[in-house]
Amino acid sequence: MKRFIAVVLTACVFVGFPLAADEAVLLDFSSLTADYPSDKPKENSATMVDFSGVSGSSYTDEEKAMMKTSLAIPNWDIIFSSSSRTVFNQSLSTAKQAKVRDGAPNFAGATVMGVRVHFPTEMYNGWALVAPPFEIPAYLDKGTIGSDGKINVAAEEAGRGRMFDGVGVVKNVGVLKSLSMNVHGLNFPHTVSVILKDENNEEQEIHLGTMKFDGWRKMAWENPNYISEARNRELRVFPLYPRSAPMRKLVGIRIYRDGSHEGGDFIGYFKDISIIYDKALLTLERDIDDEGIWGILQKREEARRNAEIRRLGHLQVLRYLENKKMHVDD
Repeated sequence: MKRFIAVVLTACVFVGFPLAADEAVLLDFSSLTADYPSDKPKENSATMVDFSGVSGSSYTDEEKAMMKTSLAIPNWDIIFSSSSRTVFNQSLSTAKQAKVRDGAPNFAGATVMGVRVHFPTEMYNGWALVAPPFEIPAYLDKGTIGSDGKINVAAEEAGRGRMFDGVGVVKNVGVLKSLSMNVHGLNFPHTVSVILKDENNEEQEIHLGTMKFDGWRKMAWENPNYISEARNRELRVFPLYPRSAPMRKLVGIRIYRDGSHEGGDFIGYFKDISIIYDKALLTLERDIDDEGIWGILQKREEARRNAEIRRLGHLQVLRYLENKKMHVDD
């Protein structure tokens, strides 16, 4: 039976059958609403990470319990280009949760990410990057929040997948065929792009066009170099093990302002980002469990995951200390 399937697939390649691509939601902002703690929600429990492990021993248990952050929409940062980065512009630029009204023709009742960016009024080009509060880890295990607020990965939970798969990260991505984003525009002439990063830490910026329209629109990009016929592709053979499956993860959404256009406030709303792609590797039933014998991929992913958590932790500890220094009104 396996031999028959292999013959059929080979025949499809030689007769030039078109290839089928997979579609996945890279990130749906509706899943990033604040829901923790229940009395005063500030964080998103599904994407919450604990960075107290890299804070050092000089903090009390109570202080370490507060060292958490998540991909909740209000936590996203607005990062300006050097020419546009002023204290005034930074203080007025923020991301907020925005609810679509009930009965709306598109996404009724859904929560989306609303962005306010205050560009300089002077006539020069600039951009602003809407970025997550930390680099999204691609290999972080799913965890559970206990009654004490601690995030634990129990032994029975450790094998149920990665926390950010489908929430900013898509695994086993080969060639990108297209990318789309649902955007609510307010007739601003600014252009928007999406920045992705692959398993080699190489970034790809995909431009989607201007937001000079009113209402919802699915802004899309089609890969001009995508070859839909298998017989026209350059065929390569790679070792199957221990090669890691490639992936894509979201770096951020960049908004460009042309110097000839009016500066000041920009307002936009983003619902979700989706990609269509070829699989990098086929999931095949192997006669021998290579990973069970050698464990190479598990150790490699663990090292990468720990490195990502250390980078995240140091940044968040510095932000925590800065918040402690700030004056708080009664």
